[in-house]
Amino acid sequence: MNDISVSKEVIRRLPRYYRYLEELKGEGVTRISSRELSDRMRVTDSQIRQDLNCFGGFGRTGYGYNVEELYEEIGKILGLDRIKHIILIGAGHLGQALANYTNYRRRGFCIEAIFDRDPEKIGMKVYGIEVQDIAGLEAYLSTHEADIATITIPKEEARIVAKRLVSCGIKAIWNFAHTDLELPEDVVVENVHLSESLMSLSYKAKEQRKKREESGQ
Repeated sequence: MNDISVSKEVIRRLPRYYRYLEELKGEGVTRISSRELSDRMRVTDSQIRQDLNCFGGFGRTGYGYNVEELYEEIGKILGLDRIKHIILIGAGHLGQALANYTNYRRRGFCIEAIFDRDPEKIGMKVYGIEVQDIAGLEAYLSTHEADIATITIPKEEARIVAKRLVSCGIKAIWNFAHTDLELPEDVVVENVHLSESLMSLSYKAKEQRKKREESGQ
């Protein structure tokens, strides 16, 4: 099935399946049933079957799922079967943390250039990559391939830089700026608002505390 017709909720669960299958591979598990996988993931086995049936199913009656095959197939669905060239805009604390996170490289996401406008950061090296002046962004993109641009700069600058990236042909942006970018429909944007995630956690913690108080625990 074409993944365009698959719901966003299913797509967001796929990386979790991928992570658990990787753990199973590391444990030497060769096959697993939807029930066994559901016990590990705390997702119903019917949900697992429904999700995977969106892409063809992959399971075999009486056998379950071949862990290695399912891991590879989900990797292909997620586009992890080829290297992704990434540029990073912003060499502050968050940008440096992302550049130094080696797990991305293991998944095939390779940060190949970092840009900033701060003279004190230009020329410094982050994970062996020299920070370039953002003034040279267009010149770099005219001669280098980039599949994804990651933005970790203040929201006012992010809006301007995002438009520059799009004008250079960038079609996928991982946005950590505290703003929702308004870009053409053919540009894919994944917004990561850390403060919103923390506030959601705060709400859940409050609700759990309320339940404990009501139950007298």
